[in-house]
Amino acid sequence: METATFGAGCFWGVEARFQQLPGVIETAVGYEGGKLDNPTYQDVCTDRTGHAEVVEVKFDPAVVSYQQLLDLFFELHDPTQLNRQGPDWGAQYRSVVFSHSPEQEAAAKATIARLTGAFKKPIVTQVVPAQNFWRAEEYHQKYLEKRGALSCHI
Repeated sequence: METATFGAGCFWGVEARFQQLPGVIETAVGYEGGKLDNPTYQDVCTDRTGHAEVVEVKFDPAVVSYQQLLDLFFELHDPTQLNRQGPDWGAQYRSVVFSHSPEQEAAAKATIARLTGAFKKPIVTQVVPAQNFWRAEEYHQKYLEKRGALSCHI
């Protein structure tokens, strides 16, 4: 089992889509990339902690490749929007790949290079080493599934 971590705006819809992918064993939503230990949703929403809303994906690389996860990540959001996705704005909604290995970092950067030019604006997705993943409050986990929704605005 391997881990991948992606920030593509509000984590609810992103988590729901990754859950549907064969080979994804487990998902969790949370916060990563900030300066506050154990942040809450309220902390992150102040846009002062530096965290991004992210989805941590545990996957079986024999069933789904990291590249397939990257491809889905870039399909799920607009990587040219700086610190926003749809109606959500702030640095917590930034487009970011938290890489867990040099291979993941290289794959993310190669994917961005391949996609550059496919968009009318530059891709602003950050690729940074994985840091501390702080699991979000339980009411955020599988949020759409708990409410019988299939998707949100993504």
